[in-house]
Parts: sequence; C-alpha cells; structure tokens
Amino acid sequence: MRAIYLTHPEVRIDAAVPVPLWGLSEIGRARAQAFVDKRLVPRGTMIFSSRETKALELAELVADAAGTLVLADHLMGENDRSATGFLPPALFETTADRFFAEPQHSVDGWERAIDAQARIVATVTTAMASVPANTFAIFCGHGAVGTLLKCHLGQRRISREEDQRRIGAPGGGNAFLFDLEARQLLTDWHPMEEIDRGWFRMPALVAAAELG
Repeated sequence: MRAIYLTHPEVRIDAAVPVPLWGLSEIGRARAQAFVDKRLVPRGTMIFSSRETKALELAELVADAAGTLVLADHLMGENDRSATGFLPPALFETTADRFFAEPQHSVDGWERAIDAQARIVATVTTAMASVPANTFAIFCGHGAVGTLLKCHLGQRRISREEDQRRIGAPGGGNAFLFDLEARQLLTDWHPMEEIDRGWFRMPALVAAAELG
C-alpha cells in the first residue's frame, strides 16, 4: 500500500522556546497552504503526524483538505535532541553530521540513529496496519527520522547523504513516496512543490480501471 512521508517546511526558530514547540514560519505555512491548494490530496486520505507543533500545523492543513482528522503520535517525533537543546546552526549541522555518521552511538546525549530508526519504522508500520485497502496515507513529520525511514525502505545504510538537506529543498517541506508492504522506496526526496497527481495513484485502483 502506497503512502507519502512529508516533512514540515520552514519553522520559526526561537532559542527561548523548546524545539518541539516551534511552529511554521510565514514561508513554511505559505508553502504548506500552496500544496493543499493544489487539491491533490484525495478526500478520505488518512493523515498521521508527529505531536511536535510544526508537524501538527502541517498535518492540520493537509487533513482539512482531505476531510479527515489528524492521528498524532509522539513516537513519530524527531530524533530526541533534548540533551543539548537548541544549538546554533553551525554547531547543529556538525552534530547532525555525527548523528548520521555514528548511528550506533549517542552523540552528545542525542537519541542514537539506530534507535530512532527502529522507532519510526515500527510506528509507521503500526499506523499503516490501520489504513483500509485502497486508502491513501500521508505521514507529516521530520527530516532526520524521515531520512532514517527512507534508508530502511530503500535498504540503504544510514548516511547524511540521504538527508533531505542534501537532496530536497534545504528548508524542509520535502516528501518521498513508498510502499511499506512491498518495502519499496518509490521516490527519493522531492520538494512538496513537485508532488503531482501521479503520486496518489493506487495500483489496485488503476488495475481495476484498466480491466473494466
């Protein structure tokens, strides 16, 4: 069954506010709104989300377009970086490089990449088990755990080279299409602006239409 993993776009960075509480910036919200205004999301699509504010704000816009509710789970959250809290951009990038390069080690107290990967894979697997046949699903989440999920689906080693900052739009708001049951990564990261109607074609429905 096909689904989309979609990361939140640009956020309001505020060192005085815990990172999980950061919301979308004006640019991020505008990008998210432009995406839903394209009317690509099928009605009835199931929307799953991290409980972090930025992901929830994205998920609420997408769910409104789908006419469904947001199903939020804290286990879909970003890799746990609470040990360091806010880091200046340059230091954050250096630490993130180490996070991906040393997946079996806790970098400065951060959640290990292998643990974050196991968590997001298990959570997405559980969520997909609740999706009815021929129903689409969108997961609204974060860049690091999204990359770890992508590596699992694509049977690739954990690497920062797989990160959305290396492949998609640097500000976030990227997506990939996958088939969990087949354990297939169907696309790499693409900016949300590049998602088109073809991403939402369900193979079973297409086959039925061709037979009919």
